[in-house]
Amino acid sequence: MQILAIVSLLVGFAGRPAVAEEDRQQKVDRIFAAYDKADSPGCALGVIQDGNFIYRKGYGAASLELGVPLSPASVFYMGSVSKQFTAASVVLVAEQGLLALDDSIRKYIPELPDYGHVITLRQMLHHTSGFRDFLTLLEFAGRDAGSIHSEKEIIDLIAHQKGLNNVPGEAYLYSNTNYFLLGVVVKRATGKSLAQFAAENIFQPLGMVHTRYYDDHTLVLPGRVAAYDAGADGRFLVDWSTEYDIVGGGGLTSSVDDMLLWDRNFYANMLGKGTLLKELQTPGVLNNGRQISYALGLELGTYRGLPIVEHTGALYGYITEILRFPGQRFTVVSLCNVSNANVTSMARKVADVYLEKNLQAEPGGVQSPGSGYPDPSPFAGKYLDERNHFVYSFSAAGNTLRAWGANLRRVGANQYKDLGTGTITFDNSDETMKATLEMDGEAFFAGRRIQEPRLSDAELSSYAGRYRSTEIDALYRLSVEKGSLVLQLNWNSPLKLVPIALDEFECEELGTVVFRRDAHHRLSGMSLFSVNARGVSFEKEN
Repeated sequence: MQILAIVSLLVGFAGRPAVAEEDRQQKVDRIFAAYDKADSPGCALGVIQDGNFIYRKGYGAASLELGVPLSPASVFYMGSVSKQFTAASVVLVAEQGLLALDDSIRKYIPELPDYGHVITLRQMLHHTSGFRDFLTLLEFAGRDAGSIHSEKEIIDLIAHQKGLNNVPGEAYLYSNTNYFLLGVVVKRATGKSLAQFAAENIFQPLGMVHTRYYDDHTLVLPGRVAAYDAGADGRFLVDWSTEYDIVGGGGLTSSVDDMLLWDRNFYANMLGKGTLLKELQTPGVLNNGRQISYALGLELGTYRGLPIVEHTGALYGYITEILRFPGQRFTVVSLCNVSNANVTSMARKVADVYLEKNLQAEPGGVQSPGSGYPDPSPFAGKYLDERNHFVYSFSAAGNTLRAWGANLRRVGANQYKDLGTGTITFDNSDETMKATLEMDGEAFFAGRRIQEPRLSDAELSSYAGRYRSTEIDALYRLSVEKGSLVLQLNWNSPLKLVPIALDEFECEELGTVVFRRDAHHRLSGMSLFSVNARGVSFEKEN
């Protein structure tokens, strides 16, 4: 009887880890429960510990038309997760002696203008070059970004820009132009396309057989999944392009299973001559010596007290995330084919399940009534940054402050986290409410709350006319319709311009329009500002 009791006790102890693992998996399944059905797109998940999967699963459909389920082997468009592979390619080309990271971009692409400052490959890798984002420029020009665009066309668009977003090296500003041009540099330095070079120097050595740069829209990609937007009444709308084949800033196609092999390489590098891991994970430094959190195609930060390395990707209905905790040798790979999936939040919730004992308590949160914090409604409103011509809008519902379509996490009486790593601080000390978004120790946005001016039809009509930009080869027609100033571009639907300050209007779809006047106070042109493309110039036609 005593022996049986001991055996029963041992069996009980042996069974506990299995029970604990099953409990964790059930918690993870609940995170993705909204997508775990045959009539919904969803996500493929991989949870990696010490170089091996401890959980991998598909939730939802790879194709609603064909009824094919998602799996860890499904092939997704990776969006900006591609940037770390483009950066790795540049580092490996440098190891081969065919370029140096501190070379000028014009050494390889002399078609680009001389802006009076040397722009280095290293600055481009860290997004400190100042190049305007080419995807935003395509939108400004009324061109469909999802259609076929040649490499030459995109280079020509970039080369026509008469200015930069910032002086090279003085600020961090994310721009897909940087990594598109870096892909061109790889091609010109090696004589091989980025797709061919990466295949030979990264994917094949690591055994990533389902990973490639999609640089030819005629290619058949086995296992590729479709992508969707959420429509009304629970329906889904197709949202993916089989024509867009521009690579560098994006363009990678891969799977959860192949990402395991890439993750392993961060702990035992099998590529090149040994500098890759250090270069990829070295943060950028601005001209003033201040360090930023962006390394080479990777974002460095912390989550609940632990260092993390991550990057997200999103284009069309695809949205992806790789979240790595290097100290714990733990990684979450979440690849989704529906645009409203919050991959960043879901990846962190998965980490919460498995790293519960390692993580610190998270400060703040979306507050409920009685939480001790004041009512957020005094912070609601529209704020204008007069320096950069950005407009931020906040709304209050109950005890929650919202912006960018999401609830903001409160971390203080007058402070909130944005949707990334920045902190928004509201201040009313001079009786004018101001909002400041600080990122990497710098004020990315500093605006005051505004009241939208009311303009008569006659005042609005003074802005009407034709405005042409040689930078993006576009003609804007402005007119007054039903009491509003509207912008017409090609055959697209008219866009409404809302006055926000003297000679300044907000266009929800494009950005901020700032009109210019000559010495006689006559309208001479306008400039268009968005976060990623600032100061695109238009001249008024007589």
